[in-house]
Amino acid sequence: MKLNELRNRPGATHSRKVLGRGIGSGLGKTSGRGVKGQKARTGVAIKGFEGGQMPLFRRLPKRGFSAFNQHKFVEINIGKLQAAVDAGRLDAAKPVTVAALMDAGILRHSFDGLRVLGDGELKAKLTIEATYATKTAQAAIEKAGGSVKIITLPGADPHKARGKTADGKKIEKKKAAPKKGAEKAARATKKKSAKGKKA
Repeated sequence: MKLNELRNRPGATHSRKVLGRGIGSGLGKTSGRGVKGQKARTGVAIKGFEGGQMPLFRRLPKRGFSAFNQHKFVEINIGKLQAAVDAGRLDAAKPVTVAALMDAGILRHSFDGLRVLGDGELKAKLTIEATYATKTAQAAIEKAGGSVKIITLPGADPHKARGKTADGKKIEKKKAAPKKGAEKAARATKKKSAKGKKA
């Protein structure tokens, strides 16, 4: 076997399309480019254009939105924490953080923070540092003698998205002051109603 005798296996390569070789070839005349115009040029991509017809992406209804400041959290149940402590993978004497859980091989990703959920049973006394913890999880951790430290992300509060503060209290929305035009209209309607009653 010599270098000049090396060949690809049959079917591994495809023969190049022969362009501009007569109408009968199927790719003659314009060589697959169509006719004159913008699309006949190289590097042109008219995405979604349907010849002036309302494009499909504009005909379809809008559904939801993607928040620009959304965060992704990794979730863990208290039952999984107890299993890790029982297996000796997690030290109950040390604070339970995202870094500690990743070092123990319990979590694979840290994302933007940790959410503790209340599924399962917890017996170990743990000090947990998390971005968020459900009421059930907090109650179970405190019942076992542990504590939960809520860490707020810089520039983002996961509780505000639910309309609550870190303590679980509802955030009261401030009522917008009525516009000047609206006040005048309200006064005018009151005057008209008063005149109607007198008559």
